[in-house]
Amino acid sequence: MVSALAAVGVGHGIAGLINPVASPIIAVGSTLIDAAPTPAKEFAVRTFGTADKPILIGSIGVVLLVFAAALGLIAWRRRPVALVGISLLGIAGMAAAVARGGLLDVVPSLVAGLVGVLALRWLTTFPRRHSRAQTPPPDASRANTSRRGLLLAMGATTAVAALGGLGGVVLGRARAAGAAARRLVGLPKPLSPAQPLPAGVQIDGMTPFATPTADFYRVDIALVTPRIDASTWTLTVDGMVDNPFTLTYDELLGMPMIERDITLTCVSNEVGGQYVSSTRWLGVPFSEIIKRAGVQSGVEQAYSYSSDSGYTCSTPYQALTDGRDAMIVVGMNGEPIPDDHGYPARMLVPGLFGFVSATKWLERIEFTTYAKRSAYWTDRKWATDAPILVQSRIDLPKSLSTLPKDKPVIAGVAWAQHRGIEKVEIKIDDGDWTPVKLAADGGVDLWRQWSYVYDGPAGQHQAQVRATDLNGKTQPEERTKVFPSGAQGWHQIVFDSE
Repeated sequence: MVSALAAVGVGHGIAGLINPVASPIIAVGSTLIDAAPTPAKEFAVRTFGTADKPILIGSIGVVLLVFAAALGLIAWRRRPVALVGISLLGIAGMAAAVARGGLLDVVPSLVAGLVGVLALRWLTTFPRRHSRAQTPPPDASRANTSRRGLLLAMGATTAVAALGGLGGVVLGRARAAGAAARRLVGLPKPLSPAQPLPAGVQIDGMTPFATPTADFYRVDIALVTPRIDASTWTLTVDGMVDNPFTLTYDELLGMPMIERDITLTCVSNEVGGQYVSSTRWLGVPFSEIIKRAGVQSGVEQAYSYSSDSGYTCSTPYQALTDGRDAMIVVGMNGEPIPDDHGYPARMLVPGLFGFVSATKWLERIEFTTYAKRSAYWTDRKWATDAPILVQSRIDLPKSLSTLPKDKPVIAGVAWAQHRGIEKVEIKIDDGDWTPVKLAADGGVDLWRQWSYVYDGPAGQHQAQVRATDLNGKTQPEERTKVFPSGAQGWHQIVFDSE
């Protein structure tokens, strides 16, 4: 176990110098995410939420220690077998790194494997302590010296593990500090600023209409948040274009900007789920990118690549040219977008689920056809075109809570981005569907809050809600899973009234 910890610690430290995602455990964990079947991904997001990644890393660590302990028991009698076993840890990390990154990414796992083998070989050169049932060694003082040597060797190896791991942490924080310093440069003024939100979009006591950045949902496959140096970052635009080009961060900031309030939704959002948030975005409209590149006829998609190794996204080209505010985002809530939301640049296309429109840590956009390129989630049988579904949710009161007599208000939100909400209806127990009061409308790309004053009898009741978009589409009753194109169904709660 000590040998394995030394291997992982040193590998993590080396990865801090080369590429944090090449750390052995991170590389293996990312490969497991890629290989996991869709039901497993759905279960992880549904059950653990944003804690799914720490739980995965912790699970890998537990498996590693159990495997290492087993090798330790073998090592005293069959050391070659144990040495081969611990070398497999490095080989597994190397294979995972090659599958998701470049050849340089194998270095941390290669070094980790060598450290693990050398540490185990060194530690097993000391005689194993005899049990009481065994005959004591002829030279007790010599045995005691060997035991002291073993303890010192284990202490030294543990120190190597700690220093390696600490080095990786320090380097990671240094990267974060560098990125933070770069963000102090600030953002340009938009050529087309967002209009002020109308009064009355927010209902008292309800979910904030504009989501604070710290509370904005996050769902992605990155086990380690990329820390990108904007001074060396570039965005390449190529494919079926007349004028391929590459932009630096400063050049991107120098392009015309738009500012818009837009609600973003994840396809993993269950009925009544929390993976939907709204904020003010600043970015370069895709119309500017398309005009500069000279996109050719026959293009069907914008195929985007993320700095998160292995992740690609397929966005329908039509959604970039039909007048909606599709953009390459650089700002969020008046500040540069945070690292965990895609710094220095990400995509955003109103009306589409994030997995086909919201690539974070953007580094390349290739205009191409569906026949030529297939994206990360498309390869896993998720929908190719994924428009937002009309949805509604009850936020007040929480299910199984009590509706106060002095303020018997049931309230929630509804959304159908790029189409807008026409009406929301509520049903109490087996009664009729009743229209609720809608808050002010902030625009078709934003969610809309609603409220209803309950004046029925006291006791336990059930409430259901459904919404209709401006195209006349009402969300269906039947519950569906999030796979492959988003969950549908009426959200319902049980509450007590006083």
